[in-house]
Amino acid sequence: MATAQQIKNAYMDYVLTHNEKPKSVYSFVKKLKISESEFYEFYASFESIEKMAWVELTVETIDTIEQQEIWSQYSSRDKLLSFFYSYIEVLKKHRSFIIYSLKQSGNRFSTPEVLSGTKPIFENFAENIINEGLDSGELANRKFLSKRYKDALWIQFAFIVNFWVGDDSAGFEKTDEAIEKGINVTFDLFQRSPLDNLFEYGKFLS
Repeated sequence: MATAQQIKNAYMDYVLTHNEKPKSVYSFVKKLKISESEFYEFYASFESIEKMAWVELTVETIDTIEQQEIWSQYSSRDKLLSFFYSYIEVLKKHRSFIIYSLKQSGNRFSTPEVLSGTKPIFENFAENIINEGLDSGELANRKFLSKRYKDALWIQFAFIVNFWVGDDSAGFEKTDEAIEKGINVTFDLFQRSPLDNLFEYGKFLS
């Protein structure tokens, strides 16, 4: 009896060796020496294997950083920085697959289908961090806009992953810089600014 992990590993090995998906589930399971029913017990399609691979890498990263003793002492900004630095370290172990998976997804300006299962997990994680920042006063609570903070962070997620895929610098140093600058600029926008004070003053005068 095959396990979900064995099927996933065999699929990843196949696509990286052949640079394409297997022709059919039938031909794939035949080489794996399992039945189609065993395959469908875990996955509905080849696409679902890729989606699950991304989900597992994301959940692994979140679980790891949240178990760190210092995690509870981090600011919201530091928590997101920690996530992205750690996420890239996890992705490095599977770089060939990540590059293959994203190249198959086509349009870089919309959420790839392969990340459809990852997006709600990341957004839930980011929203919890944002809410902590709003409660502590680290982030500005702006009517309507605060609800869109998580959308801005998802854009950062897509940008950072795509940037890393194309990064050819030693040790992916440019990706580290992109993470630092991108998250810092985003959180600077999330925090209170003189414009917030001006807006509140305007409401006071009206």
